[in-house]
Amino acid sequence: MKASLIADGGAAASDEENFFRSPEFLEAEAVTHTIAIEDALRLPVIVRSIEGSELIDAISPYGYPGAAERPERTIDPAEIDWSATGLVSAFVRGRIGEHAPLSGGTVRNHVHIADGDGGVRKRLREQIRRNERRGWSVDLTPGPEADGEACAAFERAYAETMSRAGAAERYFFPSDYFARLLGSPRSWLVVGAREGTGLAGAIAVASDGYLHYYLGGTADDALEDSPMKNLFAAMIALGTELGLPVSLGGGLKPGDSLDDFKRGFANGQAPFRTHELVCDRAEYERLTAEAGPAPEGFFPAYRS
Repeated sequence: MKASLIADGGAAASDEENFFRSPEFLEAEAVTHTIAIEDALRLPVIVRSIEGSELIDAISPYGYPGAAERPERTIDPAEIDWSATGLVSAFVRGRIGEHAPLSGGTVRNHVHIADGDGGVRKRLREQIRRNERRGWSVDLTPGPEADGEACAAFERAYAETMSRAGAAERYFFPSDYFARLLGSPRSWLVVGAREGTGLAGAIAVASDGYLHYYLGGTADDALEDSPMKNLFAAMIALGTELGLPVSLGGGLKPGDSLDDFKRGFANGQAPFRTHELVCDRAEYERLTAEAGPAPEGFFPAYRS
């Protein structure tokens, strides 16, 4: 099977019905190309220059973009001729779930799934009701209808959360990034307010059979109440209304406090896989040798 690289901003993999391949998401993530594997697969990617060379590699956009098609059989990457792409490597993020169009890959995490509210722990239900008594409410708005005040409340809560977490610069998105995301009809803005003041927020998106919790956070002065519990309950209710199980994601690593928090709302799990594709073995090994030792599991190793 032959692969090609199309400089089309991901248009060949675009899919308006699924957020993670929607035109709005691909534009927000600055997707540059589509990897086409004959007629079987279309993968949206961001092509990057490799510093100190004229070579290029590729990476999927954030989230769970997967491929635009599900081939009848699982494709072995070793069967693919990558020579026409000019890529040294490609890091491909899949959808969540058991099916993967490419064989092999790495299970990076198991995301927590809430299919209805039957998995919500009793203690969390009590804390959600307590917050409601304290004046907390949650508003869900389709993304294209979100107003400036709600967006500003979300952005503040998200930015303060990223600052507390010491997140990498890549996760401090500009306002126009959020505006592009919320332009998708498959997105919702979720804002938690205490006595009318928005202090927590999340973006929920529908893609590939799930409602996904995509981004979110809590303002510094609302941490004591932990209002994200109320936002998760609202997203689960929205998922039930839409007939979609809710993907809550996982923790930074299995078993951490964030992972345990999300488990408290879930009644299932689904795997999230990535595929680490070496397209030009000779150049990959040369670049890796020049770069020196890399942390175990880091891909591509020459970027460590």
